[in-house]
Amino acid sequence: MRAKEAANESELVFQQPPRQVLRSGTAIGALVREAEQAERKKDFIHKLSIALKEANETEYWLALLKSTDYIQSEIFNFLKDKNIELKKLLISIIKTSKNRLYQTKKI
Repeated sequence: MRAKEAANESELVFQQPPRQVLRSGTAIGALVREAEQAERKKDFIHKLSIALKEANETEYWLALLKSTDYIQSEIFNFLKDKNIELKKLLISIIKTSKNRLYQTKKI
């Protein structure tokens, strides 16, 4: 019974990184959707900032999957490139939104 429990725990540890990629990766879209319905510009910026953090976390988990040979280099490179594009987009939206927010306050 003990060996079976250890095997189950080992499987759970091995399954954790893919689950984390799924969690952090899907959180990005959910946070962007929440940001679309933000009541204030600061809420919008905050939600997108959290989405950016999730994108950074996703990149970490993808790199871990690659380094453990859980995913192939081609898949990793494709997903990493898409994630970098997404991060650049989020950064641009956040910067533009902050600039507009602070310009409005100065007027």
